[in-house]
Amino acid sequence: MDSIIKLKRFSEIDLNDPFFDSLKEDYQGFVNWFNKKSEKGEKAYVLEDNGIQAFLYLKIEKEKDDQIKPPLESGTRVKIGTMKVNPHGTRLGERFIKKAFDYALSNNIPELYVTVFPKHVALINLYKRYGFKLHGKKITSDGEEFVFKKSFLEKQNDVLLDYPVVNHLGRKKYLLGIYPVFHTKLFPDSKLHNESFDMIEDVSHTNSIHKIYVCRMKDVSKLDKGDVLVIYRTSDGRGPAYYRSVATSVCVVEEIRDIRQFSNLKDYLKYCEPYSVFDTNDLRRFYYNKKYKYIIKMTYNIALRKRLNRKTLIEEVGLNRSEYWGFIKLNDDHFEKILKLGGIYESLAINQTRVREKNL
Repeated sequence: MDSIIKLKRFSEIDLNDPFFDSLKEDYQGFVNWFNKKSEKGEKAYVLEDNGIQAFLYLKIEKEKDDQIKPPLESGTRVKIGTMKVNPHGTRLGERFIKKAFDYALSNNIPELYVTVFPKHVALINLYKRYGFKLHGKKITSDGEEFVFKKSFLEKQNDVLLDYPVVNHLGRKKYLLGIYPVFHTKLFPDSKLHNESFDMIEDVSHTNSIHKIYVCRMKDVSKLDKGDVLVIYRTSDGRGPAYYRSVATSVCVVEEIRDIRQFSNLKDYLKYCEPYSVFDTNDLRRFYYNKKYKYIIKMTYNIALRKRLNRKTLIEEVGLNRSEYWGFIKLNDDHFEKILKLGGIYESLAINQTRVREKNL
C-alpha cells in the first residue's frame, strides 16, 4: 500500500479517476480548470491507494476578491483551492489540513482561506475545528459558497482553534522520549531519512492531528492542558544514542488522564483507539493490568526543520546527560534554543509577552 502524500504535477494525475466525479458535478468548469493547471505545470498534493483517495491544491493569492461579500482585501494569503478526501475513518482530512498549514508557514504566510458549499457539513466542521472563521459568501454560476478564513496572528486562546501555533508563555515544557517503532507512525512529517516510507500508513493514528501516548512514567501526571512537549525519538540501535537519538517535533497537551478515571473498558477504548499506535488487544491488556496507566492526549503542532541529536541537546541546548531522558523538564532557555536550532518558523511558536512588547 502506498499511503504517502505526494506532490504531483496535474499532468501526472488521472482526471478520469472516479474520485473527481463529484467535483465535476459541483463545478461546471472543473475539467477546463484542471487542464489549464496541467498546461501550466502546476502541482497538487495527492494520496493514492487503489485510486485517488485525497487531493489538495494550494495557491498563493495577493489580489482583492470582489466576488466575495464582504470582499477579501488585497494581501498575501494561501487559498485552499480544492481539497477533497474520500472519507473512510482514518482522519485523512486532518493530515491534509496540517499539510495546508505547513505550506502557508513554509512560505511565511499567516493567512489562509477556503470556499466551500454549505452541503459539505463535515468539511466545514473540520475547518472550524482548527480555527477557520466564517468571513462571508461567494456567489458564482456554480452557486453560493461559504468563505472561511484563518489567521495565525489572531489568537483565540484555545489549543485547537490556535493550531498549529504554540503559545508557550507561562507553560511548562518537557522533553518526552518515544521509541522509534512508535515515532514515525505517530509523527509522519517527522520521519527521519533512515526510516522506510512503508512505515507511514493511511491509518487514524498517523493521519490525525491528535495523538495518544500511553505510558507508566508517573511524572507525566504533572502535565496540564496547554503544556508543551518536545518529542525525542530514542535511538534505533544502529549506533551510539549520542548521534542516533533526536528531538523531532513539538506537541501541545490537550489532556492528561489516569486509566482509573475510565469507568469501563468501552469508554477507555473509545478515547484511545483512534489516536494510539497500540491495537485493541494491547489497549485491552493495558486497561486490565493498569501498568500503563497515564494517557497523554496532545496535538502534533510542529516538525523541527532540523532534528537535534543527543549531542546537540547536551552540548548546545544544555540538557543534563545524566538525567533519565524519558521525561525531562525544560526551562525557557532550553526551549528557546531547541526552537532556534531546530529551525522553527518564528510565527509558529509564540511568546505572547514578546508579541505585545513588539506592538508597543
